Amino acid sequence: MKILYFDCFAGISGDMTVGALLDLGVPLSFLTEELARLPISLSGYTLSAEETSRRGIRAAKFSVRVTEDQPHRHYSDIAGLIERSTLAAKVKEQAGQIFLRLAEAEAKVHGVELSRVHFHEVGALDSIIDIVGTALCLQYLGIKELYASALPLGSGYVETAHGRLPVPAPATAELLRGMPVHGELGAGERVTPTGAAILAALCSGFGAPPSFTVTEVGNGAGDRDFPDTPNILRVMLGEKHSSLPADEIRVLETHIDDMNPEILGFLMDRIMAAGALDVAFTPLQMKKNRPGVCITILTPPALLDKIARLLLAETSAIGVRHYPATRLKLHRSLEERDTSLGRVRVKVIRDDTALVRIVPEFEECRRIAETRGIPLQDVYRIIERETWEP
Repeated sequence: MKILYFDCFAGISGDMTVGALLDLGVPLSFLTEELARLPISLSGYTLSAEETSRRGIRAAKFSVRVTEDQPHRHYSDIAGLIERSTLAAKVKEQAGQIFLRLAEAEAKVHGVELSRVHFHEVGALDSIIDIVGTALCLQYLGIKELYASALPLGSGYVETAHGRLPVPAPATAELLRGMPVHGELGAGERVTPTGAAILAALCSGFGAPPSFTVTEVGNGAGDRDFPDTPNILRVMLGEKHSSLPADEIRVLETHIDDMNPEILGFLMDRIMAAGALDVAFTPLQMKKNRPGVCITILTPPALLDKIARLLLAETSAIGVRHYPATRLKLHRSLEERDTSLGRVRVKVIRDDTALVRIVPEFEECRRIAETRGIPLQDVYRIIERETWEP
């Protein structure tokens, strides 16, 4: 499976994305011909892609030169423009997803209805080309999944149609929800709303790259050149080693040998209620021959600090280790099925090609066992037999 990994060590913007994808081998002529399918005057803009360098590293600089005045557009105008085009269905879908994420962020920031979002810069012609151009390049390269690294927040201020705004811009901050970020770089806008929307709409996972073989590397240059790092978006094209979906989690661990074990059950309930993915207790033999327990917690990266503080508050631990981990997952869905015991909820587990197993929900099985007076293990067997899909 062809995948693309966005190494956003300096950040990401719309023009950097298109530049990096062109650097992977997408012909500018293909982009120009396909963009002509949009119901926009061809005399209103010209495209260029030139080789440049940022702090000594070669990269492609993609630019849109607007030659005619363009109207400010609402989200409904842009959605209609994409839908009326003769672009491929997948390109329409991806471009529409990106603009929808942008519109949702802008609507929340400004407190307006989705259809009335006034995009200003984002609705300008060059941004429409950046977004539709990204979808076109992904189609040309045959990309099936996208992944991205953690993103630099940047700092300072940026001038916009709404005036001077903090970095990251309010819409960008909304789009960054659920993404790993860091503050290791200096001042400047490192992630634009368009760049954040591309990742928010299309990425399957963030953080460390999945296991894959790199076949090509492309570099897309931004407009500015920062003193702390080359202003380049690096994209890596390759073949994924597994077709199973993957995501990044954090593993927290601490060892306890001086606490009332009755508290552990309460701790597990609180940790799970706070959003952890799983909690496990492993017996240990610790120093001075004391019996102890290793508390291991799996959590989404965004909840790392919250879960760690809760663990330290509810136990005698004075420190907690944490490290990233990538997990491969089977596809799971909670569905309702008709059985001789009534309508029940089951967990349906599949890989890419076939059903793996159907797992009855414990609470459903217990309810049926208690109300019908049937042994619990018999309830499990009946549901598994009658819901299996040959």
